[in-house]
Amino acid sequence: MLPLPPSVVREQWSAHNPGLDTSPMEVVALLKRIVALFDEAVEPLYDGAPLTNPELDVLVPLRYADEPAIARRLADNMGISRAGMSKALAKLEKRGFIERAPNPADRRAALVTVTPAGKEAIDGLFPRQLAVEAELLTGLGEDRARVVDALALLAGVMERRLSEGPIPPTANTGTAPSE
Repeated sequence: MLPLPPSVVREQWSAHNPGLDTSPMEVVALLKRIVALFDEAVEPLYDGAPLTNPELDVLVPLRYADEPAIARRLADNMGISRAGMSKALAKLEKRGFIERAPNPADRRAALVTVTPAGKEAIDGLFPRQLAVEAELLTGLGEDRARVVDALALLAGVMERRLSEGPIPPTANTGTAPSE
């Protein structure tokens, strides 16, 4: 069974919960769909590859870094937990793609660098991933700049709101549509 289009899901929620603001679904559903389409497009690149897509995401910022990175900064920049980053780095280190060294300035923070094997793996996969992503975006044509501007606006709005502190849950949650 195919998932319902976001507009239909929004209509269902609105019909059963008339006081519930379902307008965020327009943006969020599109963002989730876009991410899913990118993932679907690049997935074949990783069949039998030395890295997974999330591992490549960890390594790409390190590839041409001027100095070793601190794991917690990587985690914060990528929006993942420090424990999740530590686990990912441990796997990459075990397979010889990164090295971790104690940070002389902070014993709690490891310094992370990419090994030659890691560089080779990145250099083999990342250009291919970029080519697939570029192919997906070719249809944008002249609208590309508008899309980039709109996404930058969205990211900026969200970052500013999150910098103000946690978003409190609302009392108006309604109920799920009946099946």
